Amino acid sequence: MTSPETEPDDGDPLVREVRLRKKRRQRWLREGDASVARRLAQIGVLGWMIVVPMLTGMFAGRWLDRTFNSGIFWTAPLLMFGLVIGCWSAWKWIKNV
Repeated sequence: MTSPETEPDDGDPLVREVRLRKKRRQRWLREGDASVARRLAQIGVLGWMIVVPMLTGMFAGRWLDRTFNSGIFWTAPLLMFGLVIGCWSAWKWIKNV
């Protein structure tokens, strides 16, 4: 049994989640509910976080395919790689918000 003076270990996932939830609740009490405009802005940011890496992969793939005359050999995998990177970065951003 732990005494009240000792702090729980931050390595414990449950402790981390409880502290994160407490921090979010304190921010909500301080700032209140987000406006509709702010929520729409967040959705827009999420969209661009996914689309920009996909477009970058597609343009790089098209350039490589034209350079090496290889059909869509580079475009398809780089487009999918951009999608994965975009979804991963969006997930990380949402998790930290």
